[in-house]
Amino acid sequence: MDQRSTPTKEFLVKLDQLLDQLQEVRRLNQRMDKIAHFLQEIQLLDVLQNYTTPRRLLYTNFLAGLARGLGLTIGTAIVLAILGWFLKPFLSIPIIGEYVKQLIDYVNAYQP
Repeated sequence: MDQRSTPTKEFLVKLDQLLDQLQEVRRLNQRMDKIAHFLQEIQLLDVLQNYTTPRRLLYTNFLAGLARGLGLTIGTAIVLAILGWFLKPFLSIPIIGEYVKQLIDYVNAYQP
């Protein structure tokens, strides 16, 4: 009977070892997931690319500044055009009309 129980005991010991290893792998996977999530949050790839290639950083910032300047210029022109279109009916009001007329004359003076 001792001989029959020995293979069973060995099997159980190996099974316990495998279960311990499986738990260790699961813990490592959880740690790896946490690290991967952290790296995604800080966008490590973008940071590394910007620090390793300063030319790309300069190019990106130049394009961003160009886009901001162009957007501000176009946006200001649109807002002033809408404001002028909205204020034209008020030209007949005595006090406000004179101010609006001066504003429109000022804008027209700088048109090409």
